[in-house]
Amino acid sequence: MSRKSEYSPEEKIKACTEYLSGAKSATDIASKLNMGKNGCGTVRLWAKKYKYYGGGVFHIKPKNGSYSAEFKKNVVEEYLSEKGTLRSLSIKYNIPANSSILTWVKRYNSHIELKDYDPKPEVYMADTLKTTLEERIDIVKDCLAHDRDIKGTAAKYGCKYAQLYQWVRKYEVNGEDSLVDKRGKNKQEAELSEIEKAERKIAQLVREKEEFRKKYELLKKAEERERW
Repeated sequence: MSRKSEYSPEEKIKACTEYLSGAKSATDIASKLNMGKNGCGTVRLWAKKYKYYGGGVFHIKPKNGSYSAEFKKNVVEEYLSEKGTLRSLSIKYNIPANSSILTWVKRYNSHIELKDYDPKPEVYMADTLKTTLEERIDIVKDCLAHDRDIKGTAAKYGCKYAQLYQWVRKYEVNGEDSLVDKRGKNKQEAELSEIEKAERKIAQLVREKEEFRKKYELLKKAEERERW
């Protein structure tokens, strides 16, 4: 017999009550419902949702597009601050797939969708802010101290979002020295000596390696936290 692809709310509620009452095991329920080899895990997931929300959870079918940017950000920040795993957060917020949250995490850490979190259109139209090195360092540190709130910090100091975004990225990769204003001081490639070319290439490779390391550690951390 082939596996069913959909189960009615009534079937799910009955499965949950039988499992939570101890009347039947997850294996027995999965077998009865012809749920396939991963059915036990699905039954346990239903039961967790049922305990948290009640039977009404099975009558709601949210779509990814219905989640606001602010909601996604809140879920991601809970995950990154280790207040929940992908599974526990999907249960808590009735998100159908763990993979949805992981996708939001990846996009958040790639700085995608930040423009959706908080309107503040003025930070995109502001003039480029003239600052000293010390001022740039203070602004970046303030931004990082407030959970990397680039929009809020840009609005606070009256600078462009893109300007602050670049400062933060440079600081995270190469520290305070990277915030030195080098406009007009960079040599063209043709003007560099062979040693200078090599040094520039090495610096680029170091930055790329650091970026790769950060992404690798994030994914590895996510995988480790889901092994439970």
